[in-house]
Amino acid sequence: MASLPTPRVNFSRPFTHSGIDYTGPLHIKCSQFKGYKTHKAFIAIFVCLATKAIHIELTSDLTSQGFLAALKRMISRRGAVRHIYSDNGTNFTGANNILQKIQIENHLAETGIRWHFIPSGSPHFGGLWESGIKSIKYHLAGILGDQKLTYEELSTVLTQIKCCLNSRPLCLLTDNIEDLHALTPGHFIVMTPALIVLLTLQKPD
Repeated sequence: MASLPTPRVNFSRPFTHSGIDYTGPLHIKCSQFKGYKTHKAFIAIFVCLATKAIHIELTSDLTSQGFLAALKRMISRRGAVRHIYSDNGTNFTGANNILQKIQIENHLAETGIRWHFIPSGSPHFGGLWESGIKSIKYHLAGILGDQKLTYEELSTVLTQIKCCLNSRPLCLLTDNIEDLHALTPGHFIVMTPALIVLLTLQKPD
């Protein structure tokens, strides 16, 4: 078995090295009232290669412009991304071309985002974000079933799923056999398991 890629084993700020993928489509209701039409939506998933933390953005389409908007929202919430890893989807290659053009025009090539595409026909190279997609689909199937939600409702559900996934244990925090606390991706983002933060917010006064 080959060694893990350098970004997977070297320390870096969360989401400096991010794997990206899409899943969907999902159908969103235009209104809470019956009889209104639905429209398609997609889920963009960003996975930190160093910490396995997950960030989810809801998008309206698979265009390069739609992805760039999701990327801007993600960066605004999680900080700068320096390296992006993805498959060879046309929305990704198009976004990369736009980013490269912006970097050249503004002389930001040295500090801009560098894009890395995995080899064609080799999804196992993106196993980290493929696993994240599988986990999201599992939770969505258990929560939604066949029901359709509005944009606000689905966005809330996806945020809570993200919180749950960022509370998965990575390893023990200490060598004490009586200490049952585990290190989670949430520790790198909010300094505590993300699920604990969510449960705290849901407690009544």
